[in-house]
Amino acid sequence: MAQIQELKAEARDGRGKGPAFQARSKGQIPGIVYGGQGEPVTVTVDARTLERQIEAGGFLTTLLMLDVAGKKTRVIPRQLQVDPVSDRPVHVDFMRLAEGASVRLEIPVHFKGQGESPGLKKGGVLNIVRHKMNVICPADKIPKAIEVDVSKLDINETLHLNDLALPEGVKPIIKGRDVTIASIVAPTSVIEEQKAAAAAAAAVASGAPAAAEGAAADGAAPAEGAAAGAAPAAGAKGAAPAAGAKAAAAPAKK
Repeated sequence: MAQIQELKAEARDGRGKGPAFQARSKGQIPGIVYGGQGEPVTVTVDARTLERQIEAGGFLTTLLMLDVAGKKTRVIPRQLQVDPVSDRPVHVDFMRLAEGASVRLEIPVHFKGQGESPGLKKGGVLNIVRHKMNVICPADKIPKAIEVDVSKLDINETLHLNDLALPEGVKPIIKGRDVTIASIVAPTSVIEEQKAAAAAAAAVASGAPAAAEGAAADGAAPAEGAAAGAAPAAGAKGAAPAAGAKAAAAPAKK
């Protein structure tokens, strides 16, 4: 679970672009603290200190004890704005968290057991559908990550949300449907080979009878044609001229 870390801040006078720009020019990052029973308060945080917190990872899921001139308030970062060019923070929002409060967060999903997975040992590929999960959890029990064990997954097997053992107090936002977290699929080369083999088998199954019938039809037609063609040569057409020749010769004898 996340540990509460202390972060020092200073009260800031004024709001808007002008005071915010002045704070940044002094190496401070402007921010605001809101929520709970108090009014929103504008603050500034040392830029380098804030960057170190961000670089540590999991900034938006880390509980902080914000120290403003000796007054400490438990908060959690809710939004971090960064410069689109330098990717450095330019503004940060903190939300107060009272004792016993719950918070909605996006928790990263980590996978383990890849070395023992039967499907991966066969050359399968881990297809990750959910890299993060939206959950509601107590502020005092924020998990750093949701651990997902794939050690028993074989090729074409899938892990769903209902298969996971979530940490105590952690509840998924999604309800009413069992979403897919990850699956193991066959390598692309194997899938293509299977498709090619299936297509070839289907072609043979559907094309062989037709070919056989076509061959039979093609073979029979010439035979019948040949017989029919021979008949005239030796039959009526061929005999007619012969008979005609005899008939023509008869008058000559008379």
